[in-house]
Amino acid sequence: MQAAGSGEAGPGKPRQPEEQLIGSGLDKRTKAALGDPFLRQAVAYTTDKLRAGRYAAAEQLGDWEEWRERGRAIREHTIQHLDYYLQQFSDNVAEAGGHVHFCQNAEAAVKVFLEIAKAHRATLVAKGKSMVSEEIHLNERLQQEGIAAIETDLGEYILQLAGETPSHLIIPAIHKNKQQIAELFSNDAGQPLAPETKTLAAYARQKLRQYFLEADIGLTGCNFAVAESGSITLVSNEGNGRMVSTLPKVHVVVMGMERLVPTFDDLEVMLNLLARSATGQKLTVYTSMLTGPRGAMDQDGPEELHVIVLDNGRSAQLGDPQFQEVLHCIRCAACLNVCPVYRHIGGHAYGSVYSGPIGAVLTPLIQQDMKEAGQLAYASSLCGACYEACPVKIPLHDMLVHLRHRKVKLKLTSLAERMAFKTYQTTFGQVRLYKMATKAAYYLQQPFGSQGVIRRGPGPIAAWTQSRYFPMKPKLAFRERWQALQQELKESQRHPLSDKSADNNKSGKKEVK
Repeated sequence: MQAAGSGEAGPGKPRQPEEQLIGSGLDKRTKAALGDPFLRQAVAYTTDKLRAGRYAAAEQLGDWEEWRERGRAIREHTIQHLDYYLQQFSDNVAEAGGHVHFCQNAEAAVKVFLEIAKAHRATLVAKGKSMVSEEIHLNERLQQEGIAAIETDLGEYILQLAGETPSHLIIPAIHKNKQQIAELFSNDAGQPLAPETKTLAAYARQKLRQYFLEADIGLTGCNFAVAESGSITLVSNEGNGRMVSTLPKVHVVVMGMERLVPTFDDLEVMLNLLARSATGQKLTVYTSMLTGPRGAMDQDGPEELHVIVLDNGRSAQLGDPQFQEVLHCIRCAACLNVCPVYRHIGGHAYGSVYSGPIGAVLTPLIQQDMKEAGQLAYASSLCGACYEACPVKIPLHDMLVHLRHRKVKLKLTSLAERMAFKTYQTTFGQVRLYKMATKAAYYLQQPFGSQGVIRRGPGPIAAWTQSRYFPMKPKLAFRERWQALQQELKESQRHPLSDKSADNNKSGKKEVK
């Protein structure tokens, strides 16, 4: 076990700094993902399995659309009255003996956590799965302070050894196979381990149990916080969430400010939707509801409970008719499993903690950065599959269009693109110019196409044709062909017997009048 200040503050490699989300960064990561056949196969296989499980679980439950509508209504009500429920939740946590810390941004949240850690002279933090801790880059900051932060979720632990970030919201190591995991574990163990599931799981279990027992602080995320009781709900298919939240003397919960439900009745609905949408299960293996620190009659549990409630750009979406619904998200990842873009490039191509359609919307909003993060809005086909899969009916495809519009209004697109669309607007706004342009297009396209397809071209056309077929314009436009057909029809109606009369004359018969 490495002590604080011994040179290392956790297992594995240090994570590489995030690349820029705009321009060559996103393009580079996308090309790398498309050139990795194993990654594409692994992501497609796993997302297919998760999607099929969701379909089966929804059908088994019955009345799925009614459940979705009920979930949407609960989330809408909660977010519309978020200030009330946050206050109620905070009061009830305090009444149960806990402490609530409201933090406006990532820096404030990290500062609060470090103050708690220093107050307890913590050198080891055992972490349950928490996307919010990834969002605020807590591990990196703890490492700088000489505090070891150990991921105890198996997928997260694998990625910590690899020095990588999660590539899926609920299955973070979706892109790794058993051989790669065996290599990571073998390097950590100092001896070869067989690439077998039982062997690898046994090693991880033995290794992580040591961290559970020695940790000064246990850190978890929060799937849902219940306002009426001040309870924290954790769902997991591993037992680490329960171990992290009960064995260490101090339990710190890091949660986004929107992760609330008003009552336990509402929680029942959301748990039914979450498990089925995420993994196709009726319920996850472990569903824990924690209220306050350990009481006098309790046999286990922490002596202190701290809840860090993070804003970090979320409150900016309140009252926004275009984006408030993004706060309805319950992090089930159903949108990732159906997205044709995510299924081809995986999560790391997004360069963000949150990937897939929800990440493409959420990241620019919480970072309040349309120049760089706003480029993610273009990582979508706008097919709407994410909306159909979402258990609370978030219209992510509409939000992606709004983000693109926002980027254009801020003049953050390239000059060439702005000029191209200005020309498009002018041309299509005048009938005469439109007709001239469509006639000229037939001749101008000839150097760039063959066999009915444009294969290269200047500017944006070249980028388009790298991954899509762009059909060549026919010589006659539809309007011209339609006019010709109409003219032929009029001629045939004007002389209905002309062809028959001609045939009769050819055969020597006289027309009878």
